Amino acid sequence: MIRLQNILLLTLLCVSVPALAKEHVVILATGGTIAGKQASKNDPGYKAGSFKVQDLVDAVPELKEVAELSGQQVANIGSQDMNNEVWLKLARRVNEVASQPDVDGIVITHGTDTLEETAYFLNLVVDTKKPVVLTASMRPATSISADGPMNLYQSVVVATRPEAVGRGVLCVLNDEIHYAAEITKTHTVNPGTMQSPNRGLAGKCDAEVCTFFSPTIRRHTTDSEFKIPADLDDLPAVEIVYAHVDMKRNMIDAAVKSGAKGIVIAGVGDGNMSQEALEAAAEHAKNGVIIVRSSHVGAGIVKRNVEVNDDENGFVASRELNPQKARILVQLALLQDADVDDIQEMFLKY
Repeated sequence: MIRLQNILLLTLLCVSVPALAKEHVVILATGGTIAGKQASKNDPGYKAGSFKVQDLVDAVPELKEVAELSGQQVANIGSQDMNNEVWLKLARRVNEVASQPDVDGIVITHGTDTLEETAYFLNLVVDTKKPVVLTASMRPATSISADGPMNLYQSVVVATRPEAVGRGVLCVLNDEIHYAAEITKTHTVNPGTMQSPNRGLAGKCDAEVCTFFSPTIRRHTTDSEFKIPADLDDLPAVEIVYAHVDMKRNMIDAAVKSGAKGIVIAGVGDGNMSQEALEAAAEHAKNGVIIVRSSHVGAGIVKRNVEVNDDENGFVASRELNPQKARILVQLALLQDADVDDIQEMFLKY
C-alpha cells in the first residue's frame, strides 16, 4: 500500500510540474551563401541571399527542440556587398533586440567573405552580455552536404548556453567556436576555412554538446568604449593598401586624395613596405592621416619599432589585428577624434 501511494504521489508531482521554458533566440538574417541557391545541383555557381530567414529555420526542424525562435530579415545580400549602412542598421538592431528581457541570445546569419569584419565591428559596438553568435556556410543551401544547417543548429545551441554569456561576439562554423577578434577566413572554398591562428579557438561543438575554452582577454561589448551615436549614418573613410614587390607611393597618395582619414598598410612580413611607400606614409602621417602597419601574411604580431621606426614616423603598429580588422578599429577610433597615441593604446586593448 505504501509503495502504491508513493507511485501515485510521484505521478501527481510529474503531472503538476510545468515543463521548463526554452531560451528565446532571435535570428537576424543578412543573406550570404547560407541562404544561397544554385541554378542546378551540378552548378558550382549560386545566388547568395536567395532564401529568407524563415526558410533557414524551417530547413532545420531540430531547432525547435533547442530554443524558442523568432526571425528578422535585416538584409539579404552576399557579404562581399556588406557596407557601413547595413553595419549600423545591424548593430542598432542587435542592441534593440538584446535589450528585450524575453530575449536570451541572438544568432546572425552572414556570408563568410566578410563575416570576420562584421563580427569584429559588432564586438566593439554591441552593448550586451547576452550571447551574440554569427554563423555562415561555405556551401549554398541547395548543395549536396550543405554545411549551413549544422552551423545554424550549433549557433543556436551556443546562443542558449550560459557559458557564452559575457564572452563577446562569437562565430560558430564547422563544429568550432571562434572569438570575433581572432577569426579569419583562410581558404576560398573549404568548409574548414575559418581559423583563429593567433590565440586559438573559443570552444568546440559536437552536435548539441559545446565545450568552451578560456575567455578572451580583449575588451569587447559592454567593456568597449565605442558606441554608435543615434545620428550616425556613416563611418570615417579608412583604406587598405596592399604591399608588394616594387611598391610605389601612388596608391597611398590616391587614398589620401580620395578622402581617407586613415590608411592601413597590409605589409609584407611584419608590416614592412618599400622605402618609397614608407616615405609617402610618413609624409601623410605628419599631415594628420592615421597610418597603421599591419601584415598580409595571416598570423603573428606586428610590433612597434621593429625594422620600421614607428615613433619617428608617427605610425601605429597593429599588433595581432589583420588589415581588415585594423581598419575597423581605426574607423571607430576616428569617431572619437583619437590621436596616434590613443589609437596605439586601443590596438593593445582590443
